[in-house]
Amino acid sequence: MKRTALFAMIALLSGFVLGISFGSTSPDRGAAPALAADLSGGAADPIPVADIPQQLSASSTPLDPLDNTRLAERAGQVLEAMKAGDYPALAALVSPEHGVTFTPYSTVNRECDLCLTAQQISKLDSDPTMYVWGLADGSGAPIKLTGTEYFAQYVFNADYTQAPYLSIDEVLVSGNAMENVADSYPEGRFVEYYFPGLDPQMEGFDWCSLKLVFQVWQEDWYLVGLIHGQWTI
Repeated sequence: MKRTALFAMIALLSGFVLGISFGSTSPDRGAAPALAADLSGGAADPIPVADIPQQLSASSTPLDPLDNTRLAERAGQVLEAMKAGDYPALAALVSPEHGVTFTPYSTVNRECDLCLTAQQISKLDSDPTMYVWGLADGSGAPIKLTGTEYFAQYVFNADYTQAPYLSIDEVLVSGNAMENVADSYPEGRFVEYYFPGLDPQMEGFDWCSLKLVFQVWQEDWYLVGLIHGQWTI
């Protein structure tokens, strides 16, 4: 009788372990590695965005630059401001010291990428200026768009609050464009949101990602970079 109970317990524990093993899977499409930083540091499977708190609560505690939870919360605030089209709210999260640099295709290029101040961001929805944001993939032609047009195509081209995967300080997907976020922002940290694909018929060729890069200013995280990723020629 005791032996039968022991075997039953072993079987139950084995099933639990197997359930955990098969429950953690990486995306089938795209070139994403299986690992991403978790909120406590180290490596883990990509974190479902829905599990990350979106609001940053006020805290008098000094900022810990290695605190992944606070970084992810600030990234959530940025996404919510962009989703709402609330540019003044977004501007409040932009670095007063550095502004925010926009990169349309993964590779940061300071000579081509446009940098805007927080004040410029706050008025972007009413700004008719046709800015040059970089060079278009394939043609190499200048990307001339208003701020809202650029956001629609190269920033919030998908609802990243619903992105199925995110990573912290780890590049989730690499296409043909060089990934140089760490070299370009040596004092920064980033959160990447990733869609393996938007249309099943595209078989992953329409993957896209958005990296939010932050640096510390006056004991808090502020946005310094918006890096859009997609399949490129």
